[in-house]
Amino acid sequence: MRRIAISLAVITISVPLVGCDALNATGSSDDVSPTKGNDITVGLLLPENANPQYEKFHYPVIKAKIESLTRGQGLVEYANADADAGKQSQQLQHMIDERVDVILLDAVDTHAIARGVRRAKEAGIPVIAYDRLAEGPIDAYITFDNELVGQVQGRSLLEALGKDADLSDKIVMINGSATDPNAKQFKAGALSALDGKVTIAKSFDTVGWKPTNAEKDMAEAIKEIGKDNIKAVYAANDGLAGSVVKALKAAGVTDLPPVTGQDAELPAVHRIIAGEQYMSVYKPYPQEAETAAEMAVTKAQGKSIQFDALTRDRVDSPTYKDIPAQLVPISALTKDNIKDTVLRDRIYELSEICPPELAADCAAIGLRK
Repeated sequence: MRRIAISLAVITISVPLVGCDALNATGSSDDVSPTKGNDITVGLLLPENANPQYEKFHYPVIKAKIESLTRGQGLVEYANADADAGKQSQQLQHMIDERVDVILLDAVDTHAIARGVRRAKEAGIPVIAYDRLAEGPIDAYITFDNELVGQVQGRSLLEALGKDADLSDKIVMINGSATDPNAKQFKAGALSALDGKVTIAKSFDTVGWKPTNAEKDMAEAIKEIGKDNIKAVYAANDGLAGSVVKALKAAGVTDLPPVTGQDAELPAVHRIIAGEQYMSVYKPYPQEAETAAEMAVTKAQGKSIQFDALTRDRVDSPTYKDIPAQLVPISALTKDNIKDTVLRDRIYELSEICPPELAADCAAIGLRK
């Protein structure tokens, strides 16, 4: 059994947590979730649309898996918050009012949503945190090992810089949103690999994970440090990486430094093949989404043995200890293993990975139609 302590990046709203949110509570809803049949309704709350993975993989995979597990009788009530924490709170309340049987929640703001999670608990509706660890009495959590994601990104940057990397090498960090606790873990993991080996010349927390904000931050870093003095860039995900590359090109940089990413988005795969982005982190979203759907169905149906088998890990949030969890493994994606990751798992077809303009680059790394 693994334990991971997860802390909040920035407290965005000051709300005292008392009563049922006392630290060390278990957060189990077994006593309020009666056994049900296949005619269940799963509420699915996703945080935003800037990352295309939510609409392309998460929602359709979860929906299909729930239908499969319930013989076509289970329903998914879906809502996307468009990166608006207030809107997501309203969507959560609507699902409570609709009396859905269980909620899968990927929070925009993990602290601000705690009050809504408590209301769901009081209404007898289990809440499973999906991808981001919401505060409040959640019943379980499924995500990737976020500190490991950052460590993989940091180690990859060092690998790209080579054995001569030292404190004279200036690195820019374009981190994720301060309201996302995952971003804090990515950052901590990256720093555990980079500290003492290179110099972090500038570091930014990207407001709302928005690429436009990342592009402005990178432009500021280039102006302050100098375009020829930046040896590598840590970008927390592929959307931010794309903006970093855009800012570097706009500044006249032709020999791009190594840039990290995360999520294995198709544009990032193209940049990796073209040599504009060094790596991404491949996170098998279908596996995460299917497992989340299975957790939701077993919890709603009161199948405690199956549910426990899916949640053998344990994590701590700022408000709760020993939350049942599952941490899905990840891997670094470079031009050397595209065939064994996103292509093998049918995330993308070869025709998508290798459009005509990248035919020569694809052939050079053994990707041929």
